[in-house]
Amino acid sequence: MALPFFYLSTYDGATQFQLDESNSRHAIAVLRMQEGEELLLTNGKGLVLRCRITEAHKKRAGVEVLHADQEPDQRLNVTIAISPVKNSTRFEWFLEKVTEIGIRRIIPVIAHRTEKQQFRQERMQQILISAMLQSQQAWIPELTQSFRYNDLLQLDGYNRKWIAHCLETERTSLRSAAVSGDSQLLLIGPEGDFTPEEIELALQSGFVPVTLGKTRLRTETAGVVGATLLCIT
Repeated sequence: MALPFFYLSTYDGATQFQLDESNSRHAIAVLRMQEGEELLLTNGKGLVLRCRITEAHKKRAGVEVLHADQEPDQRLNVTIAISPVKNSTRFEWFLEKVTEIGIRRIIPVIAHRTEKQQFRQERMQQILISAMLQSQQAWIPELTQSFRYNDLLQLDGYNRKWIAHCLETERTSLRSAAVSGDSQLLLIGPEGDFTPEEIELALQSGFVPVTLGKTRLRTETAGVVGATLLCIT
């Protein structure tokens, strides 16, 4: 059985320390862990600490480090740039699922038809942390601040840049076009899709138009499908 996984925001190298109140409560009051039981801690940047509980206190549980390991980041270099959707719950679902899949970077994009242009960064970050722990990973995706559409188009550092849209124009299948191992950026539009002018600007900026399948997908579903096609090989 896998050991319980907890998030540690900072770590100074100590071999014995106390968990914060939130982690202590979850370990001792919720999971009912006892002294001598083991758990895992990660900082979301590859560090994994295997620890033993030395004091089963529900507000300040004490632990000692048995083993520390720095795991390499084995995720593919894939970024999803996506328009936030009006329903926050659906956007949180997207964040959760692409984290489980293994996305490396998420960029919220404000396009012409984006209805919700603000989101709670702290709340969304917590969604990413929870999904990372649930899926037993040691790396958390980077969630950037929002980008305006035209600024997003100027991003470089990617070997492949894709734009998924719904216009009945020539597009290639992302399933067949994606190249495993390349750094890739996939642009997903808002509810109502990109405008024709936005699509043309993307093509002029080196983005390749792609389709994610035969059906019309919601924005958040398109993001999950795109992440699956690019991250899972």
